[in-house]
Amino acid sequence: MASNSPLATQQVFIDLGERSYPIIIGAGLLGDPGTYLNLPAASSALIVSNDTVAPLYAQALQQALQGHYNQVLQVILPDGEAHKDWPTLQLIFDALLAKGCDRKTVLFALGGGVVGDMTGFAAACYMRGVPFVQVPTTLLAQVDSSVGGKTAINHPLGKNMVGAFYQPVRVICDLDVLQTLPPRELSAGLAEIIKYGPIADMAFLDWIEANIGALLAREPTALAHAVRRSCEIKAAVVGQDEREAGLRAILNFGHTFGHAIESGLGYGQWLHGEGVGCGMVMASRLSQRLGLIDTAFVDRLRALVQRAGLPVVGPRLSATDNAGRYLELMRVDKKAEAGEIRFVLINGPGNATVRSASDALVREVIDACCE
Repeated sequence: MASNSPLATQQVFIDLGERSYPIIIGAGLLGDPGTYLNLPAASSALIVSNDTVAPLYAQALQQALQGHYNQVLQVILPDGEAHKDWPTLQLIFDALLAKGCDRKTVLFALGGGVVGDMTGFAAACYMRGVPFVQVPTTLLAQVDSSVGGKTAINHPLGKNMVGAFYQPVRVICDLDVLQTLPPRELSAGLAEIIKYGPIADMAFLDWIEANIGALLAREPTALAHAVRRSCEIKAAVVGQDEREAGLRAILNFGHTFGHAIESGLGYGQWLHGEGVGCGMVMASRLSQRLGLIDTAFVDRLRALVQRAGLPVVGPRLSATDNAGRYLELMRVDKKAEAGEIRFVLINGPGNATVRSASDALVREVIDACCE
């Protein structure tokens, strides 16, 4: 796959001792055989993709891998969050077992966050663990879900409730693939980029505000900086707290409200990034009501989320008790402890904290932020 941009390839390292790995960021990486040098030795590889991405990029990836493996297999999953479930996961195991794949087989996740999460979970489980490589094809996956080893499927009662921490051996962020991304998916990825500013780096937030137009226009240099800086921030956090014992929870800013929206509407109605975008507005409003930030910062964040093409008004999840339905869904969030909802809040611009809030206050915020 030829590159359209003369960007220099960059690397960000996730430092996890023996399980450290590089995130490679650049143009023209996906179809370049050199991208896949020095991966764990194996006779076979399995590309896991979906029926949207595979027609675009699976052949290029297969050709790039053929010099490294005796056989390069493919399994194509149905596209969408609604298919992030047990039956679809079984399709990966069916393919591995039907072809007699051994414990050295390398899995390649070619797609967005759903494909990456499911491939990683399959890799963690198959023969108690085989290597896998992330080849994320959405902006959201490049800046967030492909990095850090969180793998999971959804359950009807909660998002990402069945999974494992299992690190890839390499993450390959080819910026060229973002040119085929639908506008809605691009905006969804911008939510996870915006997230890093309020929780960790106000200079980055300033940069995003100044460059949101360039990002929406998919300018390669702007995308390269946004992906690299997002990965740097996430790498620093994951390196300190791989299994979310403390610090890593701040990466879930906006996710508690956002996951409630996703599961409450039915998976796939709102994209994950759309839920996160709106969820950040709601979480910042809760932060303001607790006296942690001022109204001006809430308005600033809301305006940026809106400029990114993301929803800033929450949907109604119940005709009778909307706030009650949100609270019910948030109590099954992974950060909840003994039924108490834990929110990632902005504790002054550039800093985050994880804490609870009274149901009464949360109800007020939901009522103020929803249609």
